Amino acid sequence: MTSTAVVVGNPKPASRTLAAATHLARELTGADPDLVVDLATLGAAILDWADADVAELVTQVGNSDLVIFASPTYKAAYTGLLKLFLDRFAGGTGLSGVAVPLMLGGSPAHSLAPELTLRPVLTEIGGTVPGRGLYVVDAAHDDPRAYEPWLAATRPTVTALLQARVTS
Repeated sequence: MTSTAVVVGNPKPASRTLAAATHLARELTGADPDLVVDLATLGAAILDWADADVAELVTQVGNSDLVIFASPTYKAAYTGLLKLFLDRFAGGTGLSGVAVPLMLGGSPAHSLAPELTLRPVLTEIGGTVPGRGLYVVDAAHDDPRAYEPWLAATRPTVTALLQARVTS
């Protein structure tokens, strides 16, 4: 059985970024994610390296078969909130599954942000990134057509990687 997690670094709880990440998880697996980590709801605990609840979330995310890491685009990069969470993963071994970088932004001007900023970090901490990072213009976050080209290109790879994890 495949476990799916969504990690959202938007400083606003229950954001459009969360809706987009959850939608993407459903499109890739056909089911709701098993774990949703809306980092905005963690408050100051995200800054406390001794916080047991945050440490447990890191463990659960790290052990998930598929993780959607989502962030709005701020200054052509992902948020500091997501950075705080990602810093908790050990380099090369923190993630064990498929990691999908998803970023939302106001215009196509920053469409390379997932590739240039988020993808390298996800691979550095052990994630297998199955294709290009996904960038969605914020105004289209709830339009399935905004995801279709990326899904057509990347879903087969994600499916194959997840099936390989189940059979190994």
